[in-house]
Amino acid sequence: MDFELSEEHKLLRKTTRKFAEEVIRPAAQEYDESAKYPYEIVEQAKKLDLIAPALPVEYGGAGMDFLAQAIVIEELFRGDAGIGSAISARPFGSDMLLEFGTDAQKKKYLLPVGRGDWVMGSAITEPEAGSDVASMKTRAEKKGSEYVINGAKMFITNGTIANFLIVFARTTMNPPERHMGITAFVVESDRKGYIAEPLKKKMGIRASDLAEITLKDVRVPEENIIGQLDMGFYQLMQFFGRGRVAIGAQAVGIAQGAFDEAFKYAQERQTFGRPIVDFQAIQFKLADMATDIEAARLLTYKGAWLVSQGGNPAREASMAKLFASRVAREVANEALQIHGGYGYIKEYPVERFYRDAKITELYEGTSEIQRLIIIRSLLGKI
Repeated sequence: MDFELSEEHKLLRKTTRKFAEEVIRPAAQEYDESAKYPYEIVEQAKKLDLIAPALPVEYGGAGMDFLAQAIVIEELFRGDAGIGSAISARPFGSDMLLEFGTDAQKKKYLLPVGRGDWVMGSAITEPEAGSDVASMKTRAEKKGSEYVINGAKMFITNGTIANFLIVFARTTMNPPERHMGITAFVVESDRKGYIAEPLKKKMGIRASDLAEITLKDVRVPEENIIGQLDMGFYQLMQFFGRGRVAIGAQAVGIAQGAFDEAFKYAQERQTFGRPIVDFQAIQFKLADMATDIEAARLLTYKGAWLVSQGGNPAREASMAKLFASRVAREVANEALQIHGGYGYIKEYPVERFYRDAKITELYEGTSEIQRLIIIRSLLGKI
């Protein structure tokens, strides 16, 4: 068993960390306060091949493995979660196209995404259907050689800036099994009836784009179906493991960023004539925080390694997301506590890390859903 990263992975980490420290961190507060999408920073990330590290070279990506992607995500989120999300989520949903898309679809849609010229997203969650995907109400009705899509999607990453979304809609109304009858479609954002409303008042990751999508009689050609008709849910299930490992990497990055701030502050802050890092109460906090972060990192890297080996590690991915997201929240809380009153002021980055951490327990399946997956796996039900 070798825990050593390859030289390629080490170089990638060094490059991404330098970019995060020199470009992302200095701009983080500005973008958090303005809630604007960081187009200029995304362009700089594009030049370093940080947009789509795991997409094949033939589709514009860097052609690296999923562990490389996890490393990039971790370091970006260590700098700032909002900007990190804006960069790393530009190819969100690309796995579906890569695995189930036709050659024509890959060439038309994946290539510009991999190059960083286009943005995509995946529209699954609805106002009344979050973790229970099969309850979605969005409908796609076949009319001639087209499908007419009607419905609403909520909390859609890149919804207002995407060139296209992969929209999941019900194509069979009364399937023999409730998870059947859902189909994935490419829906270009310039189609008539596509309406995107930005969700600006987010608690955290404020530089990222999040939207509510309304689809009113949106017509797409039959050729925009990804994979098989009525099998979209089962296709989607193959990628939740990857997504949850990615959230684990986000959480590790947020936790490490919060720890960095606390560790620096503890060495600088003086009380009773000594830096507070000299006091055992602070030392124990920092020791526990560092230990938890490393444990979360190892769980996440194991999940990423399993994905890189061609697997779909449902249990390990859920464990990584569940544990790492909890660590992010708890470490950010302790980091703020170490700052005392200053941690409650926006001028100190730890306040931002504290707000950003919570989202990792919510998206790509809540912590409660992760626990259900883990226990079902232990019982041999999945």
